[in-house]
Amino acid sequence: MYWKIALPTSLMPCAIRDLINPASSASSASQEDTDMDTVGMDAVFFLEKDLFPGSKITLQFTRGSACAMVLLRGRADSIPFASENLPEILTQLSVPAGSRATDAMRSTLAECEAALLGARDQAKHCVTSLESMVEFTAANLGTRDIRAVSTEVVSRAGAVAPTPRQAYRVEAVKPVVSVSGGGDMVTCHGMPYAYAVFGCHTTTAAAYAVTLAGADGSKAEATCHGDAFPGVVEAYERLGVAPGSTPVCHIMPQSDMLWVRN
Repeated sequence: MYWKIALPTSLMPCAIRDLINPASSASSASQEDTDMDTVGMDAVFFLEKDLFPGSKITLQFTRGSACAMVLLRGRADSIPFASENLPEILTQLSVPAGSRATDAMRSTLAECEAALLGARDQAKHCVTSLESMVEFTAANLGTRDIRAVSTEVVSRAGAVAPTPRQAYRVEAVKPVVSVSGGGDMVTCHGMPYAYAVFGCHTTTAAAYAVTLAGADGSKAEATCHGDAFPGVVEAYERLGVAPGSTPVCHIMPQSDMLWVRN
């Protein structure tokens, strides 16, 4: 209901639909083949120049059982979101102290608090509800006429379902936004927590909508985020190029979203 009121002209992406009904769907990630390694992110890295119709990328889009439900803003705002309140948070959410879930939540809180200090050329913020995500995006894009895109995979049977690791042929590549339309975007990355939390930040990096055809007949409409990642040195080393020397792309996990102006 909130989406229809706030964004009446925009289709709801799969990444958000999954959060509304996590029992029947789950977050996913792109995993690499032998010559494209994951480096600190659930993504396959490759050179931007190698993304063209006819090229092939080996991926596995998996759906796990850990997709967290998005909370209504009122409920999310009633729960503390700070490292110093972690014991209280665990009690409210019935998360066992000392569990792996607790460790993941502690890490997410620390990362979100560090993001508040963020880079000068980016706005960074962790959002704990769909409403706060939309407001952060609208404020940074200067309009509420916005839309979100995400990666979606459809199996050969025509259903949204897990697919095996396999080669995908690139059938089409097109920019998510045109140069004339302005290049500012907001990316929101799913973070491990007891409920849906996203790390959002502004970017002007290139982004592409990529149509992929799997060897088993499945189809993927993927979002590819292109950028030079000077901090991910290992990705550059494995691709055989100097860090920051050339744009590197990665397929965004299905749980991530890219927001742009309509």
